[in-house]
Amino acid sequence: MSKYVGTVSRGIKLPIIREGDDLASIVTESVLTAAKNEPFEIKDKDVIAITESVVARSQGNYASVDDIATDIKEKFPSGEFGVIFPILSRNRFAILLKGFARGAKKITLMLSYPSDEVGNALLTYDELDEKNVNPYSDVLSLEKYRELFGHKVHEFTGVDYIDYYVDLIKKEHCEVEVVFANQAKAILSYTKNVLYCDIHTRNRTKRILLENGANIVYGMDDILSRSVNGSGYNEKYGLLGSNKSTEEKVKLFPRDAFKLVNDIQLKVKELTGKHVEVMVYGDGAFKDPQGKIWELADPVVSPFYTDGLKGTPNELKLKYLADNDFKDLQGEELKRVIKDKIKQKSGSLVGNMASQGTTPRQLTDLIGSLCDLTSGSGDKGTPVVLVQNYFTNYSED
Repeated sequence: MSKYVGTVSRGIKLPIIREGDDLASIVTESVLTAAKNEPFEIKDKDVIAITESVVARSQGNYASVDDIATDIKEKFPSGEFGVIFPILSRNRFAILLKGFARGAKKITLMLSYPSDEVGNALLTYDELDEKNVNPYSDVLSLEKYRELFGHKVHEFTGVDYIDYYVDLIKKEHCEVEVVFANQAKAILSYTKNVLYCDIHTRNRTKRILLENGANIVYGMDDILSRSVNGSGYNEKYGLLGSNKSTEEKVKLFPRDAFKLVNDIQLKVKELTGKHVEVMVYGDGAFKDPQGKIWELADPVVSPFYTDGLKGTPNELKLKYLADNDFKDLQGEELKRVIKDKIKQKSGSLVGNMASQGTTPRQLTDLIGSLCDLTSGSGDKGTPVVLVQNYFTNYSED
């Protein structure tokens, strides 16, 4: 009998997770209870994905603004340094900036323009063209920026992030100077001590700063990379991937969760006989065409996953086969030869014209992005997503 349904993603509801909860047991029980009551069948190669937020919460991986300030004071003992290339976010960055300011005497805040690294826009390129500003070379003071562009608020949040960040720093009794530039070395005209806050370009930024004479250089992955006063920490990512928890506390990116994903895989095998894959996911990687935001504000989509999720898709493009190799065939004959072609594929399809247009991304990035869209970031209450039939194809009945 033919199959009529391909990939399916289901949000799975969980109880509210607290520190110390046995997350492996809770996730396994919740998925199997959902399967029994909906009902649907757990299958081999299903993917169970858990949002990083509940993993970090179960680990108690939190830190306070004071913990951040303590680490900043240790790393920048003079109290004066540049903070460069932050994203524009009340949830992701503002509370971190509060900690930086609490541990500082003066911050030179250097913002990229016309948008931040993940696409949150201060301006449009059309506005830069109108004012004859070259974002690749021009360094603007706050006064010059206001003279050219005035005060603008973000179209979705209604926030003027420049004023918002300046006020936040001043409230911590810290002096602030704001500049706008897209070249990392521009900050060195103001200070030789730098905290770079970009996410995916951070290694390049660090190299450029050191090559151009910076003195003290740290990234956000260096802040709270170890426990401070008993705080949570992340030895690999530090503050990267953190989120606001309260006005004085942040939830850090989870750590040491390979045991968790493997434990869930084992529990499901013991209870159902099925071999599933398991992953932890954060932000997906996709761009919003309206707001221009490139979602991925975490350092990676998936920091932890079982071995079966390593690698990239190895797929043929059906429309290429239909329009080229088998353009003279129709109906059942076309269906048969395409199925045979898929069954015969072997090894890597890199460079094969029949695979052109298939998405060249890691499996964990693709599946994690699907899961992020499924679970959402608000009140859906489904921090676990079950993805089924992801590894099936057109040839399978």
